Amino acid sequence: MSQYCTFTLDRHLFGVPVSSVQEVLRAQGLTRVPLAHEDIAGLLNLRGQIVTSLELRSRLGLEPRDEGAPSVNVVVKTPDGGVVSLVVDEIGDVLEPSRDSFETPPDTVPTTIRDLVTQVCKLDDHLMLLLDTERAVTPGGTS
Repeated sequence: MSQYCTFTLDRHLFGVPVSSVQEVLRAQGLTRVPLAHEDIAGLLNLRGQIVTSLELRSRLGLEPRDEGAPSVNVVVKTPDGGVVSLVVDEIGDVLEPSRDSFETPPDTVPTTIRDLVTQVCKLDDHLMLLLDTERAVTPGGTS
């Protein structure tokens, strides 16, 4: 069985493999980047390493977070060995669902979200969307 780090965005529950998560941080001060793609929230200094912070709400086509609303940074590893911070609404639990609870995303999942989700997992009271972090960290397009 695999474990998934979960987080919420606009009442949607997402999961990423625990193995792809470097760390989870409370909201961090970001340095805005002029002329950057709208999905880029800014840059953060992570113990001397400059990390791109991606606004996942924008990337998934969701409504912007209310001004002053809390957020969390989920720092995930990228395929090229770097890291990217995903700005999410709230961190959840680490879940270990059974393999038979996964299936392909249904048509009821909005297209902008379905394009970045590999599978869905039926839980007792939620549907967990498994985020394709490789596609999600590619601003402005899918790989």
